[in-house]
Amino acid sequence: MEASKSTFTNIDEYIANFPAEIQGLLQKVRNTIAAEAPLATEAISYQLPTFKLQGNLVHFAAFKHHIGFYPGAAGIANFEQDLKPYKWAKGSVQFPLDQPIPYDLIAKITKFRVGQNMELAAKKSKSK
Repeated sequence: MEASKSTFTNIDEYIANFPAEIQGLLQKVRNTIAAEAPLATEAISYQLPTFKLQGNLVHFAAFKHHIGFYPGAAGIANFEQDLKPYKWAKGSVQFPLDQPIPYDLIAKITKFRVGQNMELAAKKSKSK
């Protein structure tokens, strides 16, 4: 059940490509991220819904059996204990559609990534 269209210009278009039940999950993931990153902008990057704040913050996507969440390597490494019940890799985690989506964990990881990106941006501006 991956997105049938190959190019999207915004997250609304991406979400609209899925059945209503999946749209609801994706919208809730989107809202969860937006609540933790109110200054972030929405974009499509790598054909995935993306939030940007001083660079890429997090991506998410729907697949046939899971919601993919992509907070980058540090976003995964910092939450390995919390992610044990899920299939994860260096920069991504899969939340199975047959289990409740852990929105609280998505919020925690997003908040961590906001802090990380803001810290990096502050260091860059000091070095100029």
